[in-house]
Amino acid sequence: MEALQIYWWALIALLGALLVFLLFVQGGQTMLWSSRNEMARNLMVNTLGRKWELTFTTLVVFGGAFFASFPLYYSTCFGGAYWLWMLILLSFVLQAFSYEFRRKQGNILGEKVYDAFLFFNGAIGCIMLGVAVGMLFFGADFTVAKGNLTVGSNPVISVWNGSHGLEAMTSWRNLLLGVTVLMLARTLAALYFMNSIDDGEAFQARMRRSVMINGAIFVVLFLGFAAVLLTATGFGVTNDGSIVAVPYKFADNFLELWWLGALLALGVVMVLWGIVKTAIKPGYKQGIWWAGAGTVFTVFALLCSAGYNNTAYLASLTDPASSLTIQNSSSSEFTLTVMTWVSGFVPVVVVYIAYVWYKMNAKPVTPRELESDHAY
Repeated sequence: MEALQIYWWALIALLGALLVFLLFVQGGQTMLWSSRNEMARNLMVNTLGRKWELTFTTLVVFGGAFFASFPLYYSTCFGGAYWLWMLILLSFVLQAFSYEFRRKQGNILGEKVYDAFLFFNGAIGCIMLGVAVGMLFFGADFTVAKGNLTVGSNPVISVWNGSHGLEAMTSWRNLLLGVTVLMLARTLAALYFMNSIDDGEAFQARMRRSVMINGAIFVVLFLGFAAVLLTATGFGVTNDGSIVAVPYKFADNFLELWWLGALLALGVVMVLWGIVKTAIKPGYKQGIWWAGAGTVFTVFALLCSAGYNNTAYLASLTDPASSLTIQNSSSSEFTLTVMTWVSGFVPVVVVYIAYVWYKMNAKPVTPRELESDHAY
């Protein structure tokens, strides 16, 4: 049973890491308004339009996998902090029909309105997803009472405070992570634009400046988040099953699980290499792959540290005994076993996505493509 719980937390962490990488779509949407050149703006929308569905699908799969493997987290967080998740859902709904109707004939709202919707999804989507992940590290205000299932008048297991997630949006530590995610997404977007759009040297130079500016801000914010996380007090599970506060819990996790620390360091170095090499080497367009792979490694290590080594991955600030761990919040052994067999198809899906990505990006987007019937 423990091995299955560890396996599924790793799979959840991997899906979360891939989602953060794919947020370059949202990051790119926040950069549309910075371009006064309509042609360049439409090229940016069209290259993002090739990938936005991958981000949305990964988010859905991430939520579905969490629901199936750790249902108590799903009922506690998704059901309790619903204002936070409703805001995230709204931003992605706006994104979906913005790509669909932005340049359709008969569009009564106009491109600028849909560009504003895309900006909203890019900024709010990234920040609020960062806030949601921040709760995994810094906790939230809720209580869990499984005995309530037998109460016919109020069979609610998890009870959130009256603000239902609004308080998470005002936590400076959660917001720090949220803004860090946004700046990472913008940096990855600039790297992706350089790799996928052919619109002359002026465009490449502007994106290179964007990589330097957004990358520098991201590095500063990430160092701040890392300092806060490594000095934070987390919650751990003792030998008798009690959940207690542990100073420097996440720093201990990276030291005791040395492979996580090594993976985190490798990921950070790869992200920095992608940013720095792009900034200092004119004509270099492959930084997205270094920074993208580094993002996956870094986020995977961070999410693993939230659940491994007897750590409460969603601590209750109201009642520490209600904190969630991968042991007390997982599905049954039978469910996890069946799901594990089904997860064997995941590599097939990954290979298919990689192939589709390769075919979509075989040629850079050019102004001529905007004349096609598939322009966004």
